[in-house]
Amino acid sequence: MKTWKARPLFTQIKELLERKGSMYDTELYDFVKNTHEGVGFNEFNKTLMRMELEGSIYVSIQSKNRRRIELIQRKKK
Repeated sequence: MKTWKARPLFTQIKELLERKGSMYDTELYDFVKNTHEGVGFNEFNKTLMRMELEGSIYVSIQSKNRRRIELIQRKKK
């Protein structure tokens, strides 16, 4: 049976990117893995995909196995 986390994964990723700036996916995953026990790379990738489709982050491919994750800052009206 799955239980809800106190802080959702997408919130954790957003807060890390706000604090540290843009990061590579492997670095970001290492930080997330330390605070969210049991998070697999597959779930991490799904969350990144959802955040990119929402327009929260921008993912650019640096090399074959390396992606750079950047938080998109929205202008306040």
